[in-house]
Amino acid sequence: MKNLAFVLLFISSFLSAQINESDSLKLKANLSLTGFWQGGNVNTLIFRAKSELSYKPWKKWVYKTRNSYVYQEFGKEKADEDILSLNFLYFNPERKIYPLVLGFFSTNFRREIDYRYIVGAGVTFQLYQKNKDWLKVSVSSEYEETEFDNTSFNLTQYNGEDTIDTFRGTVWINGKYHLFKGKVIVNHESYIQPSLEDGDNYRWQADLGVEFPIWKFLNFKINYLHTFESIVVEGQQREDQFLTFGFTIKSY
Repeated sequence: MKNLAFVLLFISSFLSAQINESDSLKLKANLSLTGFWQGGNVNTLIFRAKSELSYKPWKKWVYKTRNSYVYQEFGKEKADEDILSLNFLYFNPERKIYPLVLGFFSTNFRREIDYRYIVGAGVTFQLYQKNKDWLKVSVSSEYEETEFDNTSFNLTQYNGEDTIDTFRGTVWINGKYHLFKGKVIVNHESYIQPSLEDGDNYRWQADLGVEFPIWKFLNFKINYLHTFESIVVEGQQREDQFLTFGFTIKSY
């Protein structure tokens, strides 16, 4: 039973497909809910939820939002409780080049982040678009403020401060490709996000997914996520890696 629990923990994950804001559909959405509970000799509780929605409020405008919630408890001790909300507003996304406005909000229990918000604007370049396949690059600039529940960091010049704010520049690359007549779908999304004020303050993320359609509205998915943050609370690792398995439920 204990070995089975670890297998289920490994499989239990929230995964969703990438929605292309350039699509003609007025409304697209997907949702994933997963959970796991075990009591007795090993007490484990995991709940994860993730949603993505793209909506056209006006003819030339598209609003896209991705939201997730994670709660994990091991041995009746909370290990994670995180909220992430990514919000984008695009103008004329059917064109090769179009502007965007973004607003993010997040919390992270394990990294002792009480809150982080990011607001900014940029432009997207659609490098490739054919049928359902696409590749895009975006460049944006943002203002970020992060409040920590700690004042000791791996970079000592930040010690004594519980709030770190900075202006950032970001390069995003994302795409989606249908292979073998749609039997395999590969999607990727990555970014590098340095501070424009401090060379020691930067982060990056690489997210790669492979999907196998089971039904029109259901895909099985394997996902690899690698994240890095240069500034972390003292004693924590800068890098995190996740290999997860799950399902995508979608409305399109």
